[in-house]
Amino acid sequence: MFLLRHRKPLHGVLFSNAFRPLMASKSTLSSVSYHPNHKSNIYPLNRFILFRFPPTSNPQLRPLSFSTHATTPRPVPEVYLEKPDDDIVDTPQLKHLKSKLKEIGIVCGHFGPGQTNGLLCPMCKGGESMEKSLALLIADDGNAAVWNCFRAKCGWAGSTRGSADVKSSYNRMNKITPKVKNIRRITAQELKLEPLCRDLCDYFAERMISEETLRRNSVMQRLYMNQIVIAFTYKRKGELINCKYRGLPKTFSQEADTEKILYGLDDIEGASDVIIVEGEMDKLAMEEAGFRNCVSVPDGAPPQVSSKDLPSQEQDIKYQYLWNCREYLEKASRIILATDGDAPGQALAEELSRRLGKERCWRVTWPSKNENERFKDANEVLMFMGPAVLREVIESAELYPIKGLLNFRDYFSEIDAYYHQTLGTELGISTGWKALDDLYNVVPGELTVVTGVPNSGKSEWIDALLCNLNRSVGWKFALCSMENNVFLKFQFYTVREHGRKLLEKHIKKPFFDVRYGKSVERMSLEELEVGKQWLSDTFHLIRCENDCLPNTKWVLDLAKAAVLRYGVNGLVIDPYNELDHQRPSNQTETEYVSHMLTCIKRFAQHHSCHVWFVAHPRQLQQWTGGPPNLYDISGSAHFINKCDNGIVIHRNRNPEAGALDLVQVCVRKVRNKVSGTIGDAFLQYDRITGEYNDIK
Repeated sequence: MFLLRHRKPLHGVLFSNAFRPLMASKSTLSSVSYHPNHKSNIYPLNRFILFRFPPTSNPQLRPLSFSTHATTPRPVPEVYLEKPDDDIVDTPQLKHLKSKLKEIGIVCGHFGPGQTNGLLCPMCKGGESMEKSLALLIADDGNAAVWNCFRAKCGWAGSTRGSADVKSSYNRMNKITPKVKNIRRITAQELKLEPLCRDLCDYFAERMISEETLRRNSVMQRLYMNQIVIAFTYKRKGELINCKYRGLPKTFSQEADTEKILYGLDDIEGASDVIIVEGEMDKLAMEEAGFRNCVSVPDGAPPQVSSKDLPSQEQDIKYQYLWNCREYLEKASRIILATDGDAPGQALAEELSRRLGKERCWRVTWPSKNENERFKDANEVLMFMGPAVLREVIESAELYPIKGLLNFRDYFSEIDAYYHQTLGTELGISTGWKALDDLYNVVPGELTVVTGVPNSGKSEWIDALLCNLNRSVGWKFALCSMENNVFLKFQFYTVREHGRKLLEKHIKKPFFDVRYGKSVERMSLEELEVGKQWLSDTFHLIRCENDCLPNTKWVLDLAKAAVLRYGVNGLVIDPYNELDHQRPSNQTETEYVSHMLTCIKRFAQHHSCHVWFVAHPRQLQQWTGGPPNLYDISGSAHFINKCDNGIVIHRNRNPEAGALDLVQVCVRKVRNKVSGTIGDAFLQYDRITGEYNDIK
């Protein structure tokens, strides 16, 4: 390589027409920036600079020059410059910065501040072509650096500082405004484009692209750096706007400072249906399948979908071609996204749909190549399956999914399973009491609110229900029982009391043989040991370990952990008024209860976990001894409005009205008629074992 240099600096570089720079999709080019304080600047002789590259056995398009004005460093070409007369002196912070970069595999060498340099990416090693795709930008003060790999399958990016205590331009690097460039006009004569030679026509023929299609799309060639490259002409209303080049070793480049538009733009003028593909070859393949209403994006796909909000038109640099072609695309009522089937291709489809509007987008699914792979793109399908299959793939495109907007056909498999009762719980699980079989059955994912006046046996009845469900179907449960959870010094006492109640119901024998249990046989030590193992396997306790009252979110977070870790099927929250119910000052109690119950229902549905929520009624005025109403629950009418099932537990307290062990289960709401209906059932309470039994 030879470089002629003049001693007078010039702000920028001018190239003659014969040596105009090219802009690559993977190595995007621009003019070289001039830094007056750097001795490594290029100095022109008169008005022109001549670059001459040595011949290579594997020739590629070589871009010529680059500088950056953007926030993120752009790809840098491999440009040969003579060694400056004086080496750049590394400041202490620059040395420290280079040391930190070296630790992560980025070797800077003699790179100086304010420069953007092209390097081999330590993550992807430049792929098969070993392309220097990593762009590294060092701040002017030498104390910060940002980098980005522009290979679509890599996309490694990051930033670092040399030392935290040195004032750096690092924070300003993200605020640099891109330099506005004048759009360059080009012609086929200026670029010296020629018709395709026989060898290139044969190359396209191997990819099932006919000469007629090539002529209609003005696919040409160009002699550049002693090699022939394919030239894809980007036209709008017949005028050449941009030109993209492809070397046979699959290297791509584009003309610098030209307007970005879609390839084949004139073919979709006035079209109601538009197909968008990821490469020019795919656009040509679509035409072979009979689709001319197809365009290709000019640049490659992103490595992943951006997590940021959509940028404004001025900031949407990577997808500027969509804005430049807006008048063509806004007339389309149906846009089929036929991007590549790999991860970057799917990311591109998502980015395009975000900008074009998912409501009018469709997507294709490429056919299977074998048991483990699918075809990657349109040209591959054309080559191996033929134009008829490619046409069928496009015609069978499906609506692009919109989050939150679904169709019943998306759930047909679940409807079929519901019809055939595949899971076995579709009609609900029996409570274990025949008197309740027609009224209330437990369905996974539902919310049951249980209420009753104090000392009516709400918690005892729920404990008995859990024992029945475990005995019949093996369910496990998470218990958040505040009535059995007096904090700190009483905690040990309350846990053992709750354990005693559950063991008595399970073993059907009293824990003690005194007072309430002296008339029957006490559970044996062996039964106790077996029962303790049953307690450990069946129940998981959600308990607050300090004086603070738990709130609903805290309970649901731990319940989620219990579902995922232990596979629990049910959650008991007992009672509502023992939770912490602090709310914003501008939120009413009714609004708070509504939001709380919505969160509980979402948890139940998402985790297919049935939730029993115990809520006390407010203080009843002029109570006559009968069961309360669900609307009597303290707090809000939303308790009955939002629950799936509403149950009132009531115990007889009047000897003249009947037996004192008679318990009335009032089913006051059943949302799903498949699992039950409104009505009353009566059970008999066994005071010795705590069991509830059907009345014989």
